[in-house]
Amino acid sequence: MRQRLLAAPVMEAPEPWRRIAYAPVGGLLGIGFASHPRTGQDLVMVVSHDGHGLFDAVTGEKIARDRDPDAEDDNRDADPAEWCPGLGPVAGIRVRVAGLFGGGLHTASGDGWKLEVVAPSWPNERVLLSRDGGLPHSGPHGERWWHIFHSHYSELRAAGFSPSGQTLAVATSSDLSLWTRGG
Repeated sequence: MRQRLLAAPVMEAPEPWRRIAYAPVGGLLGIGFASHPRTGQDLVMVVSHDGHGLFDAVTGEKIARDRDPDAEDDNRDADPAEWCPGLGPVAGIRVRVAGLFGGGLHTASGDGWKLEVVAPSWPNERVLLSRDGGLPHSGPHGERWWHIFHSHYSELRAAGFSPSGQTLAVATSSDLSLWTRGG
């Protein structure tokens, strides 16, 4: 299995997925998903040493930024390592965050897409996308599973689907990559 994973090259995600963003974010700590209150579309919250940012998960555009977020919040009983206060269109809403300090994102879309993070040459992790259980345990690479991301240059922080299953995000200590099948 290890040799099979090492031999699989990084490739584009299959249809209907399309990569919409690669955004450098130095000191990235974690990411989380929120829904736009008017449109319902996915938004991606990014937490870094340099503040918080909010991305539109259909266009990849950064739509809000707070370089100095309030350390204090009304929800003192919530773990600040796993959530952050929203900004922009989701101001006043708590956003769950996964990354350096814990938490996790969805590893399945709810309609057959799955995500797996593997490390056949640790510490360099790889993100694998599959359809209907086609992870490397069964089926050929590029037909039932795809190696879509290799974190050989930065530490992987989080990878997963939005709750809607329409967005896939991969965050490292230095960047955010987004794929969508919506919009």
